[in-house]
Amino acid sequence: MARYLITGGAGFIGSALIRQLIEQTEHHVANVDCLTYAGNLESLAAARDHPRHTFHQVDVCDAAALRAVFESERPDAVLHLAAESHVDRSIDGPAAFVRTNVVGTFTLLQEALRYWRGENAARREAFRLVHVSTDEVFGSLGETGHFTEETAYAPNSPYAASKAGSDHLARAWHRTYGLPVIVTNCSNNYGPYQFPEKLIPLTILKATAGESLPVYGRGENVRDWLFVDDHARALRAVLAGGKPGETYNIGGGFECRNIEVVRAVCAVLDELRPDDVGRHERLIEFVADRPGHDYRYAIDASKVRRELGWSPSEDFESGLRKTVSWYLSNAGWTERVRSGAYRGERLGVGSPSH
Repeated sequence: MARYLITGGAGFIGSALIRQLIEQTEHHVANVDCLTYAGNLESLAAARDHPRHTFHQVDVCDAAALRAVFESERPDAVLHLAAESHVDRSIDGPAAFVRTNVVGTFTLLQEALRYWRGENAARREAFRLVHVSTDEVFGSLGETGHFTEETAYAPNSPYAASKAGSDHLARAWHRTYGLPVIVTNCSNNYGPYQFPEKLIPLTILKATAGESLPVYGRGENVRDWLFVDDHARALRAVLAGGKPGETYNIGGGFECRNIEVVRAVCAVLDELRPDDVGRHERLIEFVADRPGHDYRYAIDASKVRRELGWSPSEDFESGLRKTVSWYLSNAGWTERVRSGAYRGERLGVGSPSH
C-alpha cells in the first residue's frame, strides 16, 4: 500500500486518476490543488470523502505549504498534474501559465528534491516523480508522421511553451540532481468531469441548449483523442514500471479532424437526446481560427505499449458515447462548475491581458 502525492487532483485528469486509485487499489492519495476555476472537489465523486484520500488546498508555487505536505504525507511517489491547460486562455492571459506551469513545477521539483534527499537509501531508490505533460510541446505536424519521444520541441502557443519549459526543468532535475523523474506527454484527453471550455464538453452543452457550435477555421485541424480513464491507467503503468530519466508518449491512437469530432458529438446527441427542431449538426458555425493554431498532432505510443504493456481500452466511439451520456446525466455538476467566471464564451481572440 503506497502513499501518492498528486498535484492538480481536483482537475480533470487528476480527479480521474484519484477516483481510479481509490476504487481499484489500496493506495493512499494526498491531493494537492489550489482549486482554480477548473478544479472542483465534486469531480472526485466518492473518492472525495474516502479515508484513503486527503485534500490539501495548496498552490504549487507556495514552497512552504508544499514542504508541509511532503512532511505530513511522506509520499512514496508524486504525480504532478497541476497546470493551467487551456490554449485559448493562454493567449489572453499567458502570465498565469508561466506562473503555474513553470514556476509551480520548479517549486514542486525543489521541494520533492529536498524531501527525497532526506529519505533513507531504500526509499530514495523506490521514489518516483511523474511529470505529466502534453503533445503540444512538439509543435505542429503536417499530413503525415507522429510525435515520438525523440521529437524536437517546437511549442507554438503560450500554453505549449510553458509546458515545454516545465518538461525541461523536470529533465534537468533528474540529470543534475539525480531526482528520479519520469516525463509523460499525452494527446487530447476527453471524458466525464472535463471543464466545459474544451471542445467536446462545450459542444455537448451548447448543442443541448440549442446554441451555435463554434468550429475554428474550417475544422480541418487534427487531434489524437485519449479517453481520460485510459490515460489514468497509463500513468499508473508508468509509475509502476517506467524508468527514471525516460519519457513516455501516451496517445489514444484515434486521429480526427475537429469538424468530425463535433459531428460525432451531434450524432450521439441526435440518438440520446433528439431535438424536435432538427439534427444538432445544423448548429455548427465556422468562426475565425485561433491565432497560431497547430494543424495536426499525432502520438506514437508504441514505447509505452511495448515496454509497459499499456493500451487504451476505449476507442473513440465508445469513449465518446460514455462522455455524452455522462454530461446528459450530470447537468447539476456542469451548472455548479460553470458558476464561476467562465460561461462558454469565446476565448483566445485578443492580445494578452497580462
